[in-house]
This record gives sequence, structure tokens and C-alpha cells, in this order.
Amino acid sequence: MSLLTTILAFAFALGTRIVVHEFGHYLAASLCNVKVLRFSVGFGRVVARRRYGRDQTEWAISAFPLGGYVKMLDEREGEVAPQDLPRAFNRQSVYRRFAIVVAGPVANFLLAIFLYWLIYMHGIPGIRPVIGAVTAGSSAAAAQFVPGDTIIKIGPQAVTTWQDARWALLKHAVEKSVVMLEVQNDRNEIAWRKLDLSQLSTADLDGDFLRALGFIRLQPPLPPVIGRVLPGGAAERGGLQGNDEIVTINGESMTRWDRVVATVSSNPGRELVFVVQRDAAVMVRIAVTPDAVLENGERIGRIGAAPRIDRDAMRKYEVEVRYTPLASLGKALERTWDTSAFSLKMLGKMLVGEVSLKNLSGPITIADYAGQSAQAGWISYLVFMALISISLGVLNLLPVPLLDGGHLMYYMLEIFKGSPVSDKAIEVGQHVGMAVLFTLMAFALYNDINRLIHG
Repeated sequence: MSLLTTILAFAFALGTRIVVHEFGHYLAASLCNVKVLRFSVGFGRVVARRRYGRDQTEWAISAFPLGGYVKMLDEREGEVAPQDLPRAFNRQSVYRRFAIVVAGPVANFLLAIFLYWLIYMHGIPGIRPVIGAVTAGSSAAAAQFVPGDTIIKIGPQAVTTWQDARWALLKHAVEKSVVMLEVQNDRNEIAWRKLDLSQLSTADLDGDFLRALGFIRLQPPLPPVIGRVLPGGAAERGGLQGNDEIVTINGESMTRWDRVVATVSSNPGRELVFVVQRDAAVMVRIAVTPDAVLENGERIGRIGAAPRIDRDAMRKYEVEVRYTPLASLGKALERTWDTSAFSLKMLGKMLVGEVSLKNLSGPITIADYAGQSAQAGWISYLVFMALISISLGVLNLLPVPLLDGGHLMYYMLEIFKGSPVSDKAIEVGQHVGMAVLFTLMAFALYNDINRLIHG
């Protein structure tokens, strides 16, 4: 079921963003009275097609699904009937060609804005940004954060959830700057803390940078009772079941779930003896060997079991952020702009080596995130789709030949020099663009495979 969910979630997210992107090109071409010959989802051999409209545009699905295209009437690609010459793409003004090409990425940004608008109106569930512990000797400790502090603002930005706090801090972290945080303690007293982010390394940004700063979010006290056993995990293989209360592990008493996590994490690949109470009366001894996985470069143990959560006890740690329709639109525009600008900044830092290329993800990782977000709920899935749509928009605006941004670069040169870029320059650019894209794909696929191998 999990694999099927992943496949369907990935296919829907990918198909939606491709259709929206290409429809942006199609709609702009139609408005500019350019004849569209084919609208294809996918590349390569056409496997299904239908013709519609006054121009009998061919709407097609092609064999290789990772992309799509809109084929317009163009004298450079074949003979054009004399009566259709005014509707050929190459006969349009440079400004019309620019509008048609830029419409694809713009459509992706508009989709992201629409999705965020829905999300903010519905409400976003989250966990209050309350600090549970501060690591000794860390940047957070140096800034005098204490357990129980609730983060209210990071710089000028108000935050209400840990998701907000992480996003705001990440933007400052990549700049390795010093930022002021407003906090409120458990006596409702307000204070400001100066947090130095300059000590974060590239490896810290690749992993859990909040933990690297010394922040450990407040975890509600959970009893050592298993709520769910994940299929295929060490817990299921050993015989643990939902509702089992863990009494001891290797003779050590377990009174809270975080003690269970700490014991399992520190024993990767080593057999542990669980004593659990089952059905309120029966004591059962079960041997479980935690799977060894890599997390932030550290080898830890996992058994694939989740705690039983008391929803009433959790409510005081939870918050839901909701806005009016107009305010939601403003937040959606702001989030789309912030995410786009941050993506460009991260790409630039990758090029100069300030951020690791490990942050590039390929189709395998994207599919995995699609499945995880779909299983987490429709709000998480819509957030994932918005991020993917923004990523596609930003990627296509890069000034790389073969991408929309490459064509826009040629059109900008044409505007400034007063004549089109030569065919020779375009041909050379296509070879360079192909090399750049294949290099990026190679890095992304390598990262995908590396994540699969090392967990």
C-alpha cells in the first residue's frame, strides 16, 4: 500500500505541475494568436493522442513522462503554409516570444500561490515553538536560551510554529549571520536573545541544523506504550505489537517514550531484550535487534515503532494557523516569493561550494517525499505540491540553454542588440545547456542512490 501510495502521489504531483507549466505556454501562445500543433505530457514516442479545437491541436501523452512540451508552428522546424505564416512562432515580435516562454514558469508560481492560499485559509497545524532543552556549549546556550522559552519572533518575522521557526532560521543560517530572537518564558516575560549562526558548517546545514545550534524542541511526556508498529521494521520482525507497554529494555526500567528512543538509538545492530505488558496482564519477553541507519552522518538504531499519543494531552502543544481569504492571499504571495528567492540563493551557494551538492534531489527522493507527504495528510501533500511547483518554475528560469530561462536570455540579448542571436551561438548554447543539465541530473541521481543505500 505504501509503495502504491508513493507511485500515485508522485505521478499526480509530477503530472499536475507538467500540465500547468505547459498550459501556461499554450494559453500565452493562443492569446498571441500563435498556432499550437501539439501539447504533450512527456517526451519521446506518442502513446495516446486526440485532436481538439479550431486548429486541431494534438493533445498527447508520450512515453517518457518526466516532462512535457508545447510544439508551435515554426518555420525553423518545417514548412509553413503561406496563410499560416503570421501565426508562426518565429514571426512574432521578441516581446510576444518572451511572453509565451515566460508563461510556463509563471503558471507554476501561480499554482503554488493558489495551493498556499487554500492551505492558509484552511489552517496549518503545527507544534508551538517551545524549547525543551538547550545543548551545553552550543550557540543557543551562548545566547542564554533556556528550556521553556517560546520563540515569538526571529528578526522581524513573527513565528507561531516550529515549522515557521525552522524556515525563518534557515534563511539566516545559510547567510551565517547574527539574528535577534524574541522569546517569552513560562512566566510570560519577554526577552531578546542574540543568536550567532556563523559557526554552522556545511555539514550542519545538510542535517538537523536546529540541533546543531543546540535547540531541542519540547517533547510532550509520552508513556512507553507502542501505538503503531511499522510494516517490515525490526519491531514487527521481533514480535512487538500495538498497545504493548514497554516495561524494561535489557533490565533497565522504561518510564517514558524518550527513554525507549534513546536506548534503541544507542544500540544499532545489537540485540535488545524487551519486557512488555500485553493485554493488561501478560508479561512477554521479546528480543529485538534495531536496524542500523545513518542519520546526519551518525549510525543509530531504529525498530520501526511509533508511540501511542494521547490527543487531549497533545492539544496544549499544538496550534493551528488560519487566515482570512485576503490575508491568505498575501501570505501565499509572500511564501512563494520567499521560497523562490531562497531556492536561487541555495543554487548560487552550491555553485561556490558554501552549500553541499547533497541538497540536490532527483526523482527517487522526490517520489519518496511525495509518498510520505500523501500519507501524512492532504495539507502536507498540498505543501509538497506547492514546493515542487516553485522548484520547477525556478529551475526553468535559470539562464541555461534548453530551459525556458535560456530562451529568455537569448530574447534579452535580441532586445539589447536589435537582432536575433545567431544560429551558431544557439547551437553552441544547446550543447552547453545539455552538458549542464546532464551534470545536474547525474548529481541528483547519485544523491538519490546514496540516500537509498545509507538510509
